[in-house]
Amino acid sequence: MKYKMLVVDMDDTLLTDDHEISIENAAMLLKAQEMGVYVVLASGRPTSAMLAYAKELQCDINNSYMISFNGSTITDLKADEIIFEHMLTKEQIHSLYDFSQQNNTHIITYLDGKIISESNSEYIDIERDITGLELVIVPNFKEAVATSAVKCLLLEEPSYLKSVEKVLKAAMPDLSVCMSKPFFLEAAPNGIDKGAGIKFLAERLNIHQSEIIAIGNAGNDLTMVQYAGLGVWVDNVDDELREFGDIIVASNNNHGVAEVVRRFILEESIL
Repeated sequence: MKYKMLVVDMDDTLLTDDHEISIENAAMLLKAQEMGVYVVLASGRPTSAMLAYAKELQCDINNSYMISFNGSTITDLKADEIIFEHMLTKEQIHSLYDFSQQNNTHIITYLDGKIISESNSEYIDIERDITGLELVIVPNFKEAVATSAVKCLLLEEPSYLKSVEKVLKAAMPDLSVCMSKPFFLEAAPNGIDKGAGIKFLAERLNIHQSEIIAIGNAGNDLTMVQYAGLGVWVDNVDDELREFGDIIVASNNNHGVAEVVRRFILEESIL
């Protein structure tokens, strides 16, 4: 068997627009695991907002792993144990807050399983709905965030936020910055991204880069799609990213993940 690890982004890749795993995708991912392939969910989501999906796919039973917070946290699902975690410092978070105020964006972070924000917006509501986490509005962000945290999100209208992305990368080159949705600008410690997370797992499991498939749709998936031996975009990928993958399959609503398993894991095993 050529491929030993299949890394799959969740929102807009594995999940339909209704935030569900289609029957077709679930069946193919279970089949891949039966064949001995590690199925690894990799998302910008908090760990707690991924667990139910991982268990639905039996990734815990099949000794697999999960990459959350865009690579800031990696969990051994069988042992229910965090095996890697790297956080933003309090000082970095406070600098990001200052930047957000100067550039007119909302900012959130995550503490104790809750979303922390000084303001509310339709985009923060989307993050709350996606993750299922409680939103806590605090009177003073800096006073509320007095410790390290896994990442921050800057949120605003998509066309404006895209311009902010360039400014943030120039202003804070010591951070890892990427778009996960058109209205979510992610900031994590330098060197932390999904590609680095896959590399960590591959070395731990003695899996070669060429034996990995990664599937995504957005800017925060770019590093893993480029790192993997086979980098795959679903058809609803952001237009500016289409050229950076090896292949493009069906969209998230048309079972693109199932197509990858069928073409590159099941059929390869028959050849």
